[in-house]
Amino acid sequence: MNRDGHDHDGGENAHDHARDGSEHAHGAGDAHGTDDATDAAHDTADTDAPGATCGCDGECADSSSASESGATEAEATSAADEGVADGETLRLSVPDMDCASCADKVTKSVRADAGVRDVDAQPTTGTLFVRFDPRTTDGDAVRSRVEGAGYAVADEETVRFSVPEMDCASCAGKVSNSLESVSGVVSFDTQPTTGRVTVTYDPDVASRGDLVAAIEGAGYAVEDDGESDSPSDVWRSRRALKTWSGAVFLATGLALEFVFSALDAVLAAPLGYEVSVAWVLYTAAVLLAGIPILRNGYYSAKNLSLDIDFLMSAGILGAMAVNMPFEAATLAVLFSVAELLERFSMDRARDSLRELMELSPDTATVRRGEAESVVPVEDVAVGETVLIRPGERIPLDGVVTEGTSAVDESPITGESVPVDKGPGDEVFAGSIVAEGYLEVETTTLAGDSTLSQVVSMVEDANREKTEAERFIDRFARYYTPIIVAGAILTASVPPLLFGEPFRMWFVRALTLLVVACPCAFVISTPVSVVSGITSAARNGVLVKGGQYLEAMSDVEVVAIDKTGTLTTGELGVTDVVALNGNDPTDVLGCAAAIESRSEHPIAQAIVGHAAERDVPDREIRDFESITGEGVKAVLDGETHYAGKPALFESLGFDLEHAHVETDGGQVTKDARDCDHGTFLDLTNEVIPRLQSEGKSVVLVGTEDEIEGVVAVADTVRPEAAWAVSRLRELGVSRVVMLTGDNERTAQVIGERVGVDEVRADLLPDQKVDAVRELAAEYDSVAMVGDGVNDAPALAAATVAIAMGAAGTDTALETADVALLSDDLTRLPYLLDLSNRTSSVIRQNVWASLLVKGALAVGAPLGLVTVAMAIVVGDMGMSLGVTTNALRLAGVEPDSAAADHESASPADSSAA
Repeated sequence: MNRDGHDHDGGENAHDHARDGSEHAHGAGDAHGTDDATDAAHDTADTDAPGATCGCDGECADSSSASESGATEAEATSAADEGVADGETLRLSVPDMDCASCADKVTKSVRADAGVRDVDAQPTTGTLFVRFDPRTTDGDAVRSRVEGAGYAVADEETVRFSVPEMDCASCAGKVSNSLESVSGVVSFDTQPTTGRVTVTYDPDVASRGDLVAAIEGAGYAVEDDGESDSPSDVWRSRRALKTWSGAVFLATGLALEFVFSALDAVLAAPLGYEVSVAWVLYTAAVLLAGIPILRNGYYSAKNLSLDIDFLMSAGILGAMAVNMPFEAATLAVLFSVAELLERFSMDRARDSLRELMELSPDTATVRRGEAESVVPVEDVAVGETVLIRPGERIPLDGVVTEGTSAVDESPITGESVPVDKGPGDEVFAGSIVAEGYLEVETTTLAGDSTLSQVVSMVEDANREKTEAERFIDRFARYYTPIIVAGAILTASVPPLLFGEPFRMWFVRALTLLVVACPCAFVISTPVSVVSGITSAARNGVLVKGGQYLEAMSDVEVVAIDKTGTLTTGELGVTDVVALNGNDPTDVLGCAAAIESRSEHPIAQAIVGHAAERDVPDREIRDFESITGEGVKAVLDGETHYAGKPALFESLGFDLEHAHVETDGGQVTKDARDCDHGTFLDLTNEVIPRLQSEGKSVVLVGTEDEIEGVVAVADTVRPEAAWAVSRLRELGVSRVVMLTGDNERTAQVIGERVGVDEVRADLLPDQKVDAVRELAAEYDSVAMVGDGVNDAPALAAATVAIAMGAAGTDTALETADVALLSDDLTRLPYLLDLSNRTSSVIRQNVWASLLVKGALAVGAPLGLVTVAMAIVVGDMGMSLGVTTNALRLAGVEPDSAAADHESASPADSSAA
């Protein structure tokens, strides 16, 4: 029995935390439901006289609580075991494992470990993949097995390079081909949408310099992270200057050849070819605008890459070889402009990620001893005190030790309203101190802050390809060779077999080569995904990969945990009913004073609510817990009581006849007139009504009068009902609430927020079963929980969404999507963004395919010129799909959410 006497009052709301995933089981200080005699008594009270209990009807403290608690722990363990059923996968670099015999020896040695489930030895790459059960073995044991077979395990390092010029699929292909030739490279990932290359390598075999040389050997410069140019810098680059100069020569040559032809004199005629002034100008244009293309084409040939650079180089050189300088110059200038536009568009898409990276300041003001010093954030250790003044960004995650201020956390959580912070409150790197002064004790290093994790995960989000990207990649593998073959046939068959003019068919073949570039539709999907993911990150939603953003648009049913998701997860005062002429503020103040020394969650909720309402503190003495009933204390010289209705019945009160003041007092609902004024029937009407709404009831009074009634509940989030309604508007077929809470309370909450189905009394493994059942019926299910206690159920869903994940490493790691703030409006925002992203991807893919298809058909027929192919098919489509994708950056959470707050239990008092 709790020493405060609140043995079960409010159990429906406080104890559902313990059953709903076993996450909030109260400690010994609360010890609810451990007194069997009292529990049995409460069961009787609940059955015979609902009004005689204090709110939870004894459901959480019945005689089966202990066994249920044990079952809950066992089931939680079972669910946790299931969560690791697939084991962990370890990748090791074993350079000396370079033949089938070597791989066999290593495999046999590692399999001898009973905890190892699967071994994949790859002698061609010197890489070993081992899946093992972390409960019975670990990575060190696996390494020992490898070394026991006679093979050294190499230490691996991972490095990330910024390669801004790698802005298309063919660029990434060349870099990949070059890195594959470097000994010691274990794995690599090239991301043209972010301009980054991540390489894992063995430092004993390769060096960072080798990796840089390989990337630059593919034709791309490696820059420091801080050196990336802004989009506008593209037009001032050396490449742009050469392109504009080439364009001037091309335009001048055109003018001489077709407008001022009299000035276009023939300068020479070597080998029968006439070299005119215009010819010289066209050649100059080729040299200026085409040299970078030819350079890239050389690297493409070197890396055996049949990409656009190789094709364009072949076209330019071929045109010059057959004395068609105008066509060569046109191809060189227009394609160079197209590449500049592509780089400009890609830089715009990368801007959103760059903005995220720039949120964290580079330096921090640290107090060391008595001195203050400004140091790089990387030099600040955990536990040091950093000083943040008004208008400055917080440099590292930490806890406020001194000062108060409103803090703008929108860069992290997406929440636009500043949050008041004071001593003991957690703050995040990148947040802005709007006013005031804060001293913060750091809790993470610079690279481990929530913001750093968000940036890193956004950067890595494009590693796993979406289904649309995989389709495009498969299509591109066949598209380019087929079009190139078509171009060769176009240039050769008509002249050779039918005596057609070679020049005409060569130009058509050249046009078809331009059409062969798949860049526009290859980039159409990843640029949309990056735009969507970075837009989500700016609004407090972290999507771990494009595949999850894509999958979210297919979700048919959303399963939502109750405690901490649909509700705040914290008890709060919902009603204050004043009796006997008392003022609601006085009732609340009296209850808070009596409960101030109690550690029970209901007591803390009452005390906290009074503090929020600035109700003055009142001194008490002789505090005492009344076992199983409540508490009492002397207040203003008179003994006051706070507890369940049974306590006041034992004091001799007639709860069916509780008086209210007679002059139109605060409470009129359920009131009747009698000879002594207005009264309320607490036993049969008021208390049952409050309990039916999922609330716990505490009566407050003295031995002479009942001063009032205070109701407490796990409050529904104000935006919950709107969020559920909005999910349906966005196409979700069904919203299901999953909870370990009892059926009655769960139904009350479910009706209030408007879910389609309530599944209550669920143990952790039963939540997993519920998600699987929904998945079998609806194919695609999203599960929303806290990311920690709901991990098994989240793992069973198509898309796992953790809510309130800011600062929670486990939630950030386990979920597919993390809502960084405790704001349910981000859930329909995520679905809306996902739907729009899928729509943009479809638009981009189909537009690219249709345009490319039309050009491919029109080129051999002479309906498409080289200029049209470049301007429309390459430059135009690349710019078009990128611009279309950037529209996703403007998707914001629905502002209507604030106007549709659900009617969470209103405080019926004036307090």
